[in-house]
This record gives sequence, structure tokens and C-alpha cells, in this order.
Amino acid sequence: MKRMIFCILVLGISVCVFAQTSLPEHSFPSGSWTVSGNRAYQNNADARLARVNVRAPQSGAMEYEFNARYEGGIEDGHGGFGIHLFADSVHNTDAWGCGVSYLLWLNYDENPIDSRIPRGLSAQVYRSYSHSRMDLVESIDLNSYLDLLTDEVLSYPVPFKVWADGDTGEVRVFDPSDPDLEYYYFFFVNRGDLPLRGNWVALRTNGLKVSFAPGLE
Repeated sequence: MKRMIFCILVLGISVCVFAQTSLPEHSFPSGSWTVSGNRAYQNNADARLARVNVRAPQSGAMEYEFNARYEGGIEDGHGGFGIHLFADSVHNTDAWGCGVSYLLWLNYDENPIDSRIPRGLSAQVYRSYSHSRMDLVESIDLNSYLDLLTDEVLSYPVPFKVWADGDTGEVRVFDPSDPDLEYYYFFFVNRGDLPLRGNWVALRTNGLKVSFAPGLE
């Protein structure tokens, strides 16, 4: 059951996976993961590189849907989570990067070390070149949404929908505060990286307890 939930969680957000007839290769290289019902919990607030890897062939237009809920760990003023898309390989121990891939990251940091990362709530796009090297591509200030992060709101799952086209390089991240998920932020990856092809998806956390489940609710 644990294997099935994780495969649905990570691979079920990819439209190509429902056609598969057997459970794909997967691993839990870091962090402390448990499952309750249909939710997967990363329980270690001290884990900086917690990650779950699942094999998922990706090419062309892909859509990813999952929901995430805050479970704790922000008391020290720092925490984040995100998803690697189009990863060509993964590492089965702690790793900063995730092969050749793009990482979409949601971050809260009251005292960021990198001057390019806004203080408070923000989002980043990273280009991963290997398991040990990632470069910051773009950083977005999201502090206009900070007032929405009340204790009541944080107790509910937040829907995340991402659409990415590996051929054109367009990536759309839909606004989770929009109840209809019609509005989105978009960007294009470096054209020199096209076409994007990948065999893996990875969900990861940094200094944060988060639970994940498939679907938008």
C-alpha cells in the first residue's frame, strides 16, 4: 500500500502514468516518510534534502497535479518544498541537485543567505545540472500572499497544478489561490535545453514537515 500511494502521488500527477500496468521504480533516499490514508508525510523538520524519487518517462506536454499541506517546521523561520521535472537521473542518497532537471520551489526564509532570494515568501526556478550543482534561474517575491497564510489556511491542503511542454520549453504554474485554477504564471526554459526529456520526477522538502497527496483536493 505504501508503494502504491507514493507511485500514485508522484507519478499520478503525470498524465502518462495511468497507462502503466506495473509499479515503476522508486526510492526514498532521504527524509522520514510515512503514509496515512492517501497522504504521504515527510516528518523530519531537520531534513534539508528530503526527497522521494519515482521513475516517470516525460516528453512533450505534461500536466502535474498534487496537493500539499503544511505540517510543521517553520518555527525556525525557514522551510521550503518543490518538485523536480524532467529529471534524467536521480541519486539514492542526500543530494543537492537531481540530475539534469528543473526544480520548481516554494520557499519561506526570514533571513535568506542568497541576496537574489526575497526575504519572506517567494518562489524559485532552479536548473539542475547534476546531483551536486544547481543554478538559480528565476526568483519571484510572493509576499503579497503572506497575509493568506493564517493558521486556518495552513491546516488545509493547497492545490498545485503545473503544465510543462518539453518541446517548446513553456512552463505554467497555476495560482493556487485562484479557486478555479485559471490564472497562471508562465516562463520559458533556456532554448538550449530543448527538447526536455526525463525519466524521473522527485518531490523534495527542506527544513519543513509537509504532507502530499495526489489530485487537487
